Amino acid sequence: MSKIKVIAFDLDGTLTQHKSRLCEPNLSILKALSEKYRLLMVGAGMARRIFEQMDHFPVDIIGNYGMQFCTYNNETKDLDTVYDMHVECDRESVDRRISELRQKLGYTEYVGDNTEFHASGSVTFPLLGTKAALSDKLAFDPDRSKRKPIYPIVKAAFPEYTTFIGGSSSFDMAPFPYNKYYALDRFCADNGYSHDEVVYVGDDYGPGGNDEAVYNSDFRFIKVDDYRRLGEYIAELLK
Repeated sequence: MSKIKVIAFDLDGTLTQHKSRLCEPNLSILKALSEKYRLLMVGAGMARRIFEQMDHFPVDIIGNYGMQFCTYNNETKDLDTVYDMHVECDRESVDRRISELRQKLGYTEYVGDNTEFHASGSVTFPLLGTKAALSDKLAFDPDRSKRKPIYPIVKAAFPEYTTFIGGSSSFDMAPFPYNKYYALDRFCADNGYSHDEVVYVGDDYGPGGNDEAVYNSDFRFIKVDDYRRLGEYIAELLK
């Protein structure tokens, strides 16, 4: 741990509940860590959404699996965009394939839109629809027992994307080569860090998880299985 200069975090499930505000005691933990290390968020969603969810906590943010990078500006107390990548998406083809999957898998009843398209070119397959209530999403598949068996089917339907079991009721697709390992590797190259100077803290490290690529890499990985016990998992970094 003596070589560590950067601590990179996932957000949902690692620092807080899914799409919930960052609260104590994890807020105090981040403040303490920021006195010793450079902190970095590595998220699946947009950097702005992560920033808002964290109540404007002063931290640099990688968004959209590495398609976006923003740094915190101490003067403006806001984010400065370093880069914001966009990849063209064949929306008609993607929407058609999701409709076919709904018929095949039995998820034909949903609220809102069939597919969620993101400005970056990433895509979300929301099993309950884009307008489903947050409470319904959280209760749908907390242990992923419903989505794990069908993950290979969804993955095979989108060979041009990296597919993840996202959130609590969806599948996320990021265009190649973007994933969290790609994002963290680029951050190191752009900012002069070696991989052994970075530790990643995340909860979604199983098959299909969006932290899996980092977990299976040469980056040191700290597993968080309950965000309410974050302090226990990273106790060595707090010394």
